[in-house]
Parts: sequence; structure tokens; C-alpha cells
Amino acid sequence: MSGQGRRLTRARPLSLCALLLVLAACGGTEQRSAKVSAAATAFETALSKGDRAALCAALAPQTRGEVENSAKKACADAITAQDLPAGGPVRGVDVHGRQARAVLVSDTLFLSQFPDGWKIVAAGCKPHPGQPYQCSVKGS
Repeated sequence: MSGQGRRLTRARPLSLCALLLVLAACGGTEQRSAKVSAAATAFETALSKGDRAALCAALAPQTRGEVENSAKKACADAITAQDLPAGGPVRGVDVHGRQARAVLVSDTLFLSQFPDGWKIVAAGCKPHPGQPYQCSVKGS
């Protein structure tokens, strides 16, 4: 076999490996988007059922701490005073690394990835053109 023939034979496995890595990365994004959507849906389900413990468990640690500090009560006692809107179904998800945004019919949630899953960093968020979102629940 000529030198060029050997190079082509070696190049194919490398090209195949590169393609597989790209495909695996795409699957990872879809998988993360699905997990973000599931976390947002679980939060909305807990909100609709009035499940205060589940709402608090869905919050990121700093967000839960901010809810407790601002109300000077335990999260389960303070979360209902936050006047969170019923967001409805998830319409879209944007994932950027370990941060995500879930756009619902009537709300926008911001999430971060933690070792135990995606947690709500901010909720009750309304867009304001040219300005940051205004959120009724957020971490410090």
C-alpha cells in the first residue's frame, strides 16, 4: 500500500471519532434541555398544587436563602407570600453551560445546574425591553 493510501485509512477513523464527538455533544444539549424543562414543569406543578415543600426544594440554595431572609421565616412559610404567577406549560428552553432559561406561557424561570439537578435561581420574571428581567423571586 502506498504512503497516501495508509494516510487515508488512518484519517477515516479520526474523522469518524470527530463526528461521533459532535453528535454526542448535540445529544447532551437536548438531554440538558429536557432536564431543564422537567425541572420547570415540576416547579409549576408544585406551585399549582400549593406544595410549599416541593417549591422550596426546587429553589437554588441562594434563592431559598433570599426568600427566607427577606421574609424572616422558613422557606415553606415564606414562599406563598412571594406572589408567584402560574406560568403554565414550558414554551421554550435555552441552555448555556450550567445556566438555563425556561420560557413558560405566563412566566420565565432561570435555572442553574447543581450536583443534584437543575434548580430555580429566579422565578416570576418579566422581560423589560433593553433592561434585565424583573423577578419576584431571586437569589442574591
